[in-house]
Amino acid sequence: MLHRSLRRAGTVTAAVLALATGLAAGSASAQNYKMMTGPQGGTWVPLGGALKALFEKAIPGSSVLTMPGAGIANVKGVQDGKADFGFGNSISTVDAVNGEAPFTEKATNVCQIANLYPQYFQVVVLADSGINKVEDLKGKSIAVQTRGNTAEAISQHILKAHGLSYDAMGKVNFMASYNDAVALLKDGHAQAFTLGTTIPAAAVMDLASARDMKLLPVTDAGLAAMKKINAGYNKVIVPGGTYPKQDKDLPVIGYSTHFIASCKLPEDKVYAVTKAMATHIADMAAVNKAMAKLTAKDMAEDIGVPLHPGAAKYYKEAGAL
Repeated sequence: MLHRSLRRAGTVTAAVLALATGLAAGSASAQNYKMMTGPQGGTWVPLGGALKALFEKAIPGSSVLTMPGAGIANVKGVQDGKADFGFGNSISTVDAVNGEAPFTEKATNVCQIANLYPQYFQVVVLADSGINKVEDLKGKSIAVQTRGNTAEAISQHILKAHGLSYDAMGKVNFMASYNDAVALLKDGHAQAFTLGTTIPAAAVMDLASARDMKLLPVTDAGLAAMKKINAGYNKVIVPGGTYPKQDKDLPVIGYSTHFIASCKLPEDKVYAVTKAMATHIADMAAVNKAMAKLTAKDMAEDIGVPLHPGAAKYYKEAGAL
């Protein structure tokens, strides 16, 4: 009887040890990744959630932590090893790779995974503010994003292109989210806010539900001045009817959103996530319809940021390179 009990105890102990060993092994093989997205109220947060789900399926046993971020901050985060993946804006990422302002040195750990969709830099003003062109912002209270956000850098650029600066404003409010900026305009504490995202932007629609608003168009001269600051700027059109009471097409400053990764990530892991994105475009487009017509060839287009070997491998297999 004692012998049988000892044998049973030994079996239980062995099972517990095996379970513990298995758990330890599972923990050791767990793959944890960090992805930087964007400010609350923008497109990158929900899109990051969709990619998190895709990546965790593409890399069994992995866990992806999404964190708020911004275009410039995300590039710095990946470069410094604080994040594995992140969304970026073509104009600022190219500046990083080339070591141009606002970056102080060349980014060597930032690799391209995919181009995703065009971004629209929007200068939104209250309809009764008396602001009809960028020059009219002088002396006004404006809301921009925090430092490290690409749209904040573009805000400085567009003011500079029109002979202005933050010093010429009545007040500059640096807001952590688009939602906070909208709240300022709703309450009348600011007359304009800037953002870089897709159209129609949820934050702008939110403002339009409470106050009459309009977008400021970019002129050919304004675009030319912007391109002297950064050659990556281009003109995109916000079609009439995109926002309430907008009856005409409006030209605004445009650039591209893309997805980046640490160049140090293993080739097979980046291959897996690139394939997951390219074969689930409909899932991404469900979050952001701007990607509805995205193709693998579009994703692989050279924008001046080195392509990660894992992404290059997939695109070559898919015939996109």
